[in-house]
Amino acid sequence: MMASFVKFIDGLSGWTGKWVAWFIIPNVLALVYEVIARYILNSPTIWSYEVTYFLYGSHFLLGAAYVLSVDAHIRIDIFTSHLSPRTRAVIDLVGYLLLFFPVVIALVYAGGQYVMQSFEMGEKSGLSPWRPYLYPYKAVITISFILLFLQGIACFIRNINFLARGEKP
Repeated sequence: MMASFVKFIDGLSGWTGKWVAWFIIPNVLALVYEVIARYILNSPTIWSYEVTYFLYGSHFLLGAAYVLSVDAHIRIDIFTSHLSPRTRAVIDLVGYLLLFFPVVIALVYAGGQYVMQSFEMGEKSGLSPWRPYLYPYKAVITISFILLFLQGIACFIRNINFLARGEKP
């Protein structure tokens, strides 16, 4: 049961990461278009800054769970590289319990409040004359932390399995 749950979360993170990776293409196209419009045609757009800002932020945030699933986050492993895999798993478990889960839960909760407040007041961006609504982007922030939380649970379970059964985390 737990193995299928972990596999589902890993699959969700993998699907999201691969899907969100494509955000880079419209982001680059919007940047190139803005550079051409601004510097060659002398006619800057009113939407380019915010579109690229939102796309890059979404790319970064929604990709975080995928990066955690493939263990590609940056680690300072000066100390842990000399430890046994079991000791590293214990350190990871303690880190998840004391740091990761409390912080991500707080971010999900605060993010949900942030989205609701933005939606209720019809908050719009003040960065450009385009003034798009901000609650969809703020919802992406909250969704990304929910995905990161789920992936953290999967990593936590893998470390427990490793300690209990010796299966590779």
